[in-house]
Amino acid sequence: MAKDYTQLASDIIKNVGGKENIKSLIHCITRLRFYLKDESIAKDDVIQNLDGVISVRHAQGQYQVVIGAAVTDVYNAVIDQIGHEYEDPDATEAAIAETAAAAKDPDNRKFTEKVKDGFDALIGVITGSMMPVIGLLAASGILKGLLQMAVYFHWTTITSQTYIIISAMGDAAFYFLPVIVGFTAARRLKADPVIMAIIGGVLIYPSLFSIATGTKVSGHLLGMALNTNLFGLPIHMVNYTYTIFPIIAGAWMAHYIEIWLKKWIPQILQMIFVPLFEVMIVSALIMIVVGPIITLISTGISIVLDAVLKFNYPIAGLLIGGFYQILVIFGLHWAIVPLIANDIASKGYSYLNAIVSMTMVAQGAAVLAIFLKSKIASIKELSGAAAISAFVGITEPSIYGINLKYGRAFLTANIGAAAGGLVTGLLNVNMYGFTGSIIGFPSFFTPARFGGGISNEINFWIATIVTLVVGFACTWAFGFKDSDVADAKEVTRRKTIGKNA
Repeated sequence: MAKDYTQLASDIIKNVGGKENIKSLIHCITRLRFYLKDESIAKDDVIQNLDGVISVRHAQGQYQVVIGAAVTDVYNAVIDQIGHEYEDPDATEAAIAETAAAAKDPDNRKFTEKVKDGFDALIGVITGSMMPVIGLLAASGILKGLLQMAVYFHWTTITSQTYIIISAMGDAAFYFLPVIVGFTAARRLKADPVIMAIIGGVLIYPSLFSIATGTKVSGHLLGMALNTNLFGLPIHMVNYTYTIFPIIAGAWMAHYIEIWLKKWIPQILQMIFVPLFEVMIVSALIMIVVGPIITLISTGISIVLDAVLKFNYPIAGLLIGGFYQILVIFGLHWAIVPLIANDIASKGYSYLNAIVSMTMVAQGAAVLAIFLKSKIASIKELSGAAAISAFVGITEPSIYGINLKYGRAFLTANIGAAAGGLVTGLLNVNMYGFTGSIIGFPSFFTPARFGGGISNEINFWIATIVTLVVGFACTWAFGFKDSDVADAKEVTRRKTIGKNA
């Protein structure tokens, strides 16, 4: 007997906003394609969890519900309920022909569409993997900021037992981020969460951390220090604490490796040997391939940025301010951190860190605007905490919880950072410590050995105010609206990303 899709059709109609919200309906070879009066009232999360629905997409001015092979039957069931006046047979025929041709020749899709789909998928995976821990990161960031404030005001010292214990409480979520994100990314990418958590633990294992942060070097390759070996193969061991991108890449690889292993390992042995080989293979691939590639790219970027900084400080402020947080997303900023550390250790100051500080302020300015503008309780709650966290130097909650997730807000934050970086350069703002953002204001007081005075501190506040105003105003004006929350819900599952059928 043919399956009855009456109930599924009814549920879809109800959750796209009812018959009164539908202008017309067509279908292609896998999708119902609604033309709605108001897409924002459609309940993506409800529809995509219906039994019989694969996913939901917003594309080509249509509200697309991905059904799969049964799309014609579901379409007929929907039309039976809403009426044949909503049909458009010619448009349906054209959509079927177009998607059938695209399925036979996927390269026919526009290159820009492929890039956009790929980028959207990547950002969706990153933000989706981070969302379960955003609240924890925000709380940890605020705790770290309060602890730093306690040091500034001499309420405690960095050598006290109280400081060490509280620091562990605030830092643990960041230090063990590969473990946490390994678990959440695996759930999203259909890998084994426990295995990926173990792989995250491998990456930050104390002895490997010691190798990555040590000084023992056996040689160099493409500018990378070869500091250990695996089966005799010299490799560059990276410090993976605080990172997220390598473990997300690992979760993606683990999904396919696990499928491959289960094809070759007898079922009676899979419980032991699949996890064994998966941990070994994925960990090795991250250490041999992913980590060094990120290091190589970030080292090249750091060389370019250092050259720009030496050439012209205001231009460097504009460029680094505008793009630095993009590097943070992919973990490409880690090669810039040693430049800052080397400057402070050798010279006692870092112009580069002054620019980086403005990028933190800008992310906070964007989420502050969203906090004040949004009427959605969950967004206000998260953006308020994220703003505090950013102003104490922790931008992850702002980036992954709000700004990157809603797209334009990340752009407007970077515009604010570029403006602040430019002013930082024009005013020749210097920085004499590591801690940045607003809570790092003591780092901008000029030490007595450099002449003292408060002019640099005043210039810091001028640049900070410019960053706040520009980032806030741009985000308020065109960086976010509450309807973005509905539009940014997960509207496609991994197996349909990038497909046009």
